[in-house]
Amino acid sequence: MEFIGQGMKYLAAGLCMGIGSIAPALGEGNAVATALESMARQPEMAGEIRTNMILGCAVTETTGIYSLVIALLILFLK
Repeated sequence: MEFIGQGMKYLAAGLCMGIGSIAPALGEGNAVATALESMARQPEMAGEIRTNMILGCAVTETTGIYSLVIALLILFLK
């Protein structure tokens, strides 16, 4: 029974990372694509747009980091 429990922990951690990393990836891809389109339309605003894009990507990435923390907790806590 211990092997089944270990296997379920690994499966849960993998699902946590797999599902938890989809939203940040889509969000960051959308943010970068929109920012590049905005920079192409208004090159004089490129610096401000780039700063806001980087801040937005950092906030979006916290969801992926949170998923990593939860996956590690699943793996290493009993």
